[in-house]
Amino acid sequence: MFFNQQLTEPRVFLTVPRLFVLMAFFSAALVVAGCKSAPEPMAEAPVATAAPVADNASAGAEANDMTATEAAIAGINDAPAETQAAPTTQLLRPDAPMSYTVKRGDTLWDISAVFLKDPWFWPEIWQINPQVENPHLIYPGDVLSLAVGANGDAHVYISQYSGARLQPRLRSEAIEGPIDNIPFSAIAAFLSKPSVLTKDQALKAPHILGFRDHHMIAGTGHEIYVRDLNAPLNQRFAVMHVGDEIRDPEDNKVVGYQAAYVATAVVNAPGDVSKAILTEGSREAVEGDRLISQEGDVPLTFQPHAPTSPVNGQIIGIADDATQIGQYQVVVVNRGAKHGLAPGAVLAVDQRGELVHDKYGRAPWETDPYGKMVRLPYERAGTMIIFKVYDRVSYGLVIGARGPMQVADRVYNAQ
Repeated sequence: MFFNQQLTEPRVFLTVPRLFVLMAFFSAALVVAGCKSAPEPMAEAPVATAAPVADNASAGAEANDMTATEAAIAGINDAPAETQAAPTTQLLRPDAPMSYTVKRGDTLWDISAVFLKDPWFWPEIWQINPQVENPHLIYPGDVLSLAVGANGDAHVYISQYSGARLQPRLRSEAIEGPIDNIPFSAIAAFLSKPSVLTKDQALKAPHILGFRDHHMIAGTGHEIYVRDLNAPLNQRFAVMHVGDEIRDPEDNKVVGYQAAYVATAVVNAPGDVSKAILTEGSREAVEGDRLISQEGDVPLTFQPHAPTSPVNGQIIGIADDATQIGQYQVVVVNRGAKHGLAPGAVLAVDQRGELVHDKYGRAPWETDPYGKMVRLPYERAGTMIIFKVYDRVSYGLVIGARGPMQVADRVYNAQ
């Protein structure tokens, strides 16, 4: 027994060192072999970098066709479930077509309403083509197609381009331009001949100082003298007669004025006191009438969108002295840039509920002729899009009308 123990103990102490020696030997051999067999770095670099890109591209393509569960199992979609955006298919109308051919006279708002329940969500589903010079523009004749992925995301894209994009042309033809975002023909008259002026416009705009040949009033063809008019030769202005004040019902401050179009004035002699001639007159001009530039600064490419901050205001004025508001009429709201509005913001309009006399008591047979007046709830009446913004007020175009609207109706975030 003692002899066997003597033989066993040396074996134990000899085996461990030999194991480390063998491991070190094989490690060194592998390093040497690796160094000898390693390819040239410059020659192998393109292959090493190209493979992951191809794998990522194919993985991305496969991910588009996977459900959220499949993508999670495959390890492609590593984002937590709670951070995933809701499928955009919920924005689609139940009767949304699979394709639509853009027609002359269409607007982006009209087309959005073809596919979506709420047209201002258009940017959520619009898929642009980066290879097109201006991929946001849509032309008559373009075919828009609707595609819905397995993950529930919907996209609208141009599946067929019209000939309006082809350049150059071999023969002379009238090339149709891209469609408008809103029907600008509805606001063109307002931009050149406004019927509502902001407080700054009414108080700071150049005014008629007098008339040539001692006239008391002037009409088409007459010359006028204008003070504080810094304008070049032949620039055109709308001559406006300032009328009643427009007050913000929240603080009773004056934010604008009703105005009546008088005539168009064309500068024919610039100077400290400029001279202009009246054209296109609709009524007589008088001293003090204001000149408003007809060169509008309204952007023509803004996209309909939801306001960036909560909006809760009122309609405080109507263009053209109308009493009822319908589709494609211009209105003034008591919210502006300081409230987060920008051109393209879409607002819902609620008709203000009527005041009714609650003459009934607790029992059906009890009546009180002097009972309380109760205002009925607001009712959804339409939709407007803001196209011109000032600090405290904005101009909006009614683009959808479910019912009559009027001053004091509520405007707020459409979402």
